[in-house]
Amino acid sequence: MLNNGIVYSMNVQNRQPKTEDETKILRMAETQNGVITSTQVTQAGIPRRSLTSLVHYGQLVRVERGIYTLPETWEDELYLLQLRFSRGIFSHETALYLHAMTDRTPARYTMTFPFGYNPGNVLKRGVIAKVTSEETYLLGIMTLPSQSGNSLKVYDIERTLCDMVRTRHKADIQVLNEAMRMYAGSRDKNISRLMQYAKRLRVTSKIQTYMEILL
Repeated sequence: MLNNGIVYSMNVQNRQPKTEDETKILRMAETQNGVITSTQVTQAGIPRRSLTSLVHYGQLVRVERGIYTLPETWEDELYLLQLRFSRGIFSHETALYLHAMTDRTPARYTMTFPFGYNPGNVLKRGVIAKVTSEETYLLGIMTLPSQSGNSLKVYDIERTLCDMVRTRHKADIQVLNEAMRMYAGSRDKNISRLMQYAKRLRVTSKIQTYMEILL
């Protein structure tokens, strides 16, 4: 029985895609760092049953609802969260980490969503969900690569620093002070942008205090 199981496993791994649709899906995944979504498959005009077949034969792995990877793909947790919660923008401590402004890996990731978004499923995943107005939600969005090279939506560093000093966000003061010090000493800082954001997010006095001390 054991030998039969081993033979079956090897046959599954060595199986070639049977249909043109299956081949297309695998090629799409290969061009996207090993990740494919059911939405992308549908948009390409491919029946989702092809995904089911590829999962059955071990040529794709279902890692999330509607999200699949090639078996050898390293699991990119941040990218998978973004695919699962596409309206979320990585923010606060998570954004600091992605900007290399802290060496502390966040114990829990933080994403910001527009007002009216239901964060129930986000919270179930252990993600900290912040909600902001539609106007400020769009302020300072940019992209940064994950460790696996996938593109992540994140707030720029000026927006992130403003978010960190807001009263309702209880930031670790050591993390915040170090990030402010690094920003003040950076050649890439944009004080004009920082103050524009501070005004719109109503944290002008707090940002001014930091910059007056550090610059």
